[in-house]
Amino acid sequence: MTVTVVGIGGSIRPNSQSERAMRIALAGAREAGAEVVEVCGPELVLPFYDPSVPDRPDNARRLVDVLRRADGVVLVSPGYHGTVSGLVKNALDYVEDLRGEQRPYLDGRAVGCVAAAQGWQASVTTLTALRSIVHALRGWPTPLGAAVNSGQVEFDPDGGCSDPSVAQTLRTIGRQVAEFAATHSG
Repeated sequence: MTVTVVGIGGSIRPNSQSERAMRIALAGAREAGAEVVEVCGPELVLPFYDPSVPDRPDNARRLVDVLRRADGVVLVSPGYHGTVSGLVKNALDYVEDLRGEQRPYLDGRAVGCVAAAQGWQASVTTLTALRSIVHALRGWPTPLGAAVNSGQVEFDPDGGCSDPSVAQTLRTIGRQVAEFAATHSG
């Protein structure tokens, strides 16, 4: 059975460094046999999450639907002021719409976490915040996460990375998500 890994991340700017990092992690999931779905950049521009508003815009319904069907998730956030970007946090707030499902929130799913920021402090604290959010949503953060100092590492539009060890780490995260999902789906 093929598993589905959903990548969520990036910034409002299409093809941002964090979005490019997400694509490398998803390539690792694909190498492990997963089908991958991206939800990034402009697709994450959503109204502030409000549980009392029943009508969701199309992109919010798509986000919730792909997460409902996801066997695993890769989350990538830029680090803004030492934590997860508002764009990514708001998207994760929409996971609340899965609270009444058979698999509520991200329950039982592996979630790979990656943070990219200009400096080590912001990238590490953002990674820690992502992992904490995943725990709160009942997900299983993968053993390996990545704090990427985008002041030292650059991702190109064709999927390349200026640091081969960072690219390998990102692919490993994607593989861990896919392998956990394959082992625990069903």
